[in-house]
Amino acid sequence: MLYGTAAIGAAVAIGGRVLLRQVLLAKFRRDVARLNAGDHGPLLAAYADDAVLAFDTGDHRWAGTHRGTAAIEAFLREFTRAGLQGEVRDLWIGGPPWALRMVARFDDHALGPDGQQLYANRVVIVLQTRWGRIVHQEDFYEDTRRIDTFDARLHELGVTPATALRS
Repeated sequence: MLYGTAAIGAAVAIGGRVLLRQVLLAKFRRDVARLNAGDHGPLLAAYADDAVLAFDTGDHRWAGTHRGTAAIEAFLREFTRAGLQGEVRDLWIGGPPWALRMVARFDDHALGPDGQQLYANRVVIVLQTRWGRIVHQEDFYEDTRRIDTFDARLHELGVTPATALRS
């Protein structure tokens, strides 16, 4: 009987973990869909007040360490202002629910005024949470030169950064 109880407990734990991943993936995709539509509010609400978003590679408008929700909001506003569109491709989770770590595959792209693709890239986003709120995010791009080139192209099109994002 002991093995049966242990097996049931393990099955419940694994099933719960799978369900948690599915719920988080659906929420992340929903929030990114809203971001793509120009509404950064739902995604911003996932961050703790003292959260840090680190994107330290490259020399572009998004590079730097963005501390606190005001700085992260400016980052997200600049994302939508540049016409970027993203898609969460997959999500992996680890750790206890009160200190969950997540890794997401995120692809983003942008089209120019003529509908031609200006930019496309793959991103790995590493998140650390505390009681369901993001406290630290680090973005790793497949090719950081692509985003530098995209930023230069935005300047050519007259889309200059709305605010200084670097901290």
